[in-house]
Amino acid sequence: MTDSGAGPALAVLTRRADFLAANRGLRVARPGFVLLARPNGGGQMRFGITVTKKIGNAVVRNRMKRRFRALLRELLPIVGLAGTDHVLIGREGGIERDFSLLRDELRAALSRAAAGKGDPPRKTTGRGPKPR
Repeated sequence: MTDSGAGPALAVLTRRADFLAANRGLRVARPGFVLLARPNGGGQMRFGITVTKKIGNAVVRNRMKRRFRALLRELLPIVGLAGTDHVLIGREGGIERDFSLLRDELRAALSRAAAGKGDPPRKTTGRGPKPR
């Protein structure tokens, strides 16, 4: 295990445009989360977290974000993709999952993303205008 001072510096995604750009990248789904990974053109590794209101109340969502933040700060310097934006999207079962299981899933998702093996694109939800 490396100390917190070692490894590449991590930056946090804050702009909506960065999250939207990451959504056009590689998608790796796991039971507790979905990982989005997209090269950002710079040398810096960045991460972002999003949890929708479908997941639960503010307490539940904030707890999930704290867990994801801890996971990302632990694993990205070791197995993250350099020059890439990483976004974790919380899923319904993510709050109840064991932390070590989430860690293993994130490690597996990052290795799949490094190999370029993403999941197929999402199916459309049927929302929006009907074709004529």
